[in-house]
Amino acid sequence: MLALAHAEHVRFLRLQFTDILGVNKNVEVPASQFAKALAGDIMFDGSAIEGFVRTEESDMLLQPDLATFRVLPWGDPDARVARVICDITMPDGTPFAGDPRAVLKRQIARAAASGYTMMAGMEAEFFLFRPAPDGRPTTQTHDVGGYFDLAPVDLGEDARRAMVDLLQRMGFEIEAAHHEVAHGQHEIDFRYADALTTADNLATFRWVVKHVARQFGLVASFMPKPIFGQNGSGMHTHQSLFRDGQNAFLDEAAEWRLSRTALHYIGGLLRHGRGLCAVTNPLVNSYKRLVPGYEAPVNVAWSMRNRSPMIRVPDRRGAGTRVELRLPDPAANPYLALAVMLAAGMDGVETQADWREPVNQNIWEMSYRERRRLRIDDLPQDLNEACDELEKDDVIQAALGEHVATHYLAAKRQEWRDYVTQVSQWELDQYLAKY
Repeated sequence: MLALAHAEHVRFLRLQFTDILGVNKNVEVPASQFAKALAGDIMFDGSAIEGFVRTEESDMLLQPDLATFRVLPWGDPDARVARVICDITMPDGTPFAGDPRAVLKRQIARAAASGYTMMAGMEAEFFLFRPAPDGRPTTQTHDVGGYFDLAPVDLGEDARRAMVDLLQRMGFEIEAAHHEVAHGQHEIDFRYADALTTADNLATFRWVVKHVARQFGLVASFMPKPIFGQNGSGMHTHQSLFRDGQNAFLDEAAEWRLSRTALHYIGGLLRHGRGLCAVTNPLVNSYKRLVPGYEAPVNVAWSMRNRSPMIRVPDRRGAGTRVELRLPDPAANPYLALAVMLAAGMDGVETQADWREPVNQNIWEMSYRERRRLRIDDLPQDLNEACDELEKDDVIQAALGEHVATHYLAAKRQEWRDYVTQVSQWELDQYLAKY
């Protein structure tokens, strides 16, 4: 790898990781420190990172996963920059319990102990906005296009092509790119992979999208619901379990051609849907997407025919048999989100969870009595309720681990307190003159 860096004229190496909230962080070292960095000997102050450790126990090491080494396909060709994604370890070499990547690796190991490998694909939607004259982001969209529109209505296609080009040069297999439903909203789909690779790819994807948008004089945002009255951005997550190289969700002789493993996995997602919501939908703003009428789920149910429930099973079978969790949004930490999904699904498989009836009619049009008959629960309506549900779900808390669960809930509770004490423009418009 040192020889490769030299041959590619790499002058700087970014040691990349995410904090507990999923925000990308990095430490950059010059060429003189490459050998030390690749050996995992770069130390940093973990007390300054959200959700890591206290000041008195701050020293931590960055342990590179060498398979993630990529030379960035932009910048000065004679002084190039590379990146490598890192795990976080304590000074004695033990994994740090608060490292989101380590949380996912623990759940991957748990599934592997039962003979399963999780395969996942994440569809992260995003908006492109125009910046204000001072550079700050606005919610002024760069176009008024809709789903699958073409130029000149879709003004983002050149930026999308540039994003696709850079992603491909970084090793992504891009399957499609298109305008989404809302004005200024876009989607780029990349091929599914094992859970850890998919989480790494999603972290890289968000970074590349923001970088390219800036080159086009735009601001990319993965905020779930930036515009009132428009669809929000989801991160639909397709997932399946493989065993001995075969898709364990497929059973050609069974009803719907879904195996008991698949149905119990669905049952686990249903059982823990309310408990994992605070992780897959982590912001106050996330719950302004989860409302009726905007193609986002509001109910804990599954279907093979419509997109109103939390889980959809696409028609494709064979190696592509999978379930699609439509709940997550792209603000989620991809490592924690995949970890809690896998934990919920595996709990369903291990306990043979009830998968209930599929709901193939529009839930939004059902009566309350009909929803009760089908045991259709509502998803949490705000971040505070989601945190309450997370605190009650022992399986999801155990998947996160005590350190992450404690720090994550503390951060989210503070976010909620900050939100509810604000006085919004809506309140002023409604009440100031009236009362």
